[in-house]
Parts: sequence; C-alpha cells; structure tokens
Amino acid sequence: MKQYVVRYKRDASGTWIATVPAVKGCHTYGRTLDQARARIREALVLFDDKADQAKLVDRVVLTANARALLTRVKAARTRAACEQKRSSSLTTAAARFLTWELGLSTRDAGQLLELSHQRIQQLVERD
Repeated sequence: MKQYVVRYKRDASGTWIATVPAVKGCHTYGRTLDQARARIREALVLFDDKADQAKLVDRVVLTANARALLTRVKAARTRAACEQKRSSSLTTAAARFLTWELGLSTRDAGQLLELSHQRIQQLVERD
C-alpha cells in the first residue's frame, strides 16, 4: 500500500491548506481538518489512480505554543488514565475487603465507597 505524507497548515483566513509534498501540484483546502482530509484524497486521485487505497499520514503544522500545549494535554490524559486504572483496582479491592473480610452487606459497602449496591455486587463477583 502506498503512503503519502499530507501537510495541513492554516492560512491567514483560518482555512486549512492541505498539500502532498511528494506530489507536485497536489493541494486543496477545507474549512475544517476533516474537510481538508476528504478533499486531499480527491485531489490525490487526479495524480494517482490508486490514491483511494493509499495511507495518508497527517502532518499538522502548528505553532510551538500549540504543540507544547497538545503535548501537555496528552501527558495529562495518560496520567489520568493510569490513575483511573489504579482507582478501579483499589475500589475493587476495597469492595471485596469490606464484603468478604468484614462481612458488610453490598448496601453498606456501597454507602462507604459512594457506589450503588449493584456496582458493589458486580465488583465482588468478578474473577
């Protein structure tokens, strides 16, 4: 499968300009990134008959500040996903401890963990 790098850059009016640097003259525009993505594939077909099957690799040109902000957002999301996984494991362990070891009802365990008794039941039944 052929692969093309597509460069997306906003112009002064806010329009996204999409170009395929490896194919001279292959460019288009769109009001949104999605629109520019769809149109660049259409434009590429004029140069390559099998472009509809080609893999397009996006290279969105942004300011250094925007790139830095996106990097920070991705890192924060990664940390949040790790914490969510950790929280889920701890919640399951706590639900099992409260019900199995202390003999609390699922309703009481749910009250303590601020979860429904149905959710506690799901957590303690899992293997």
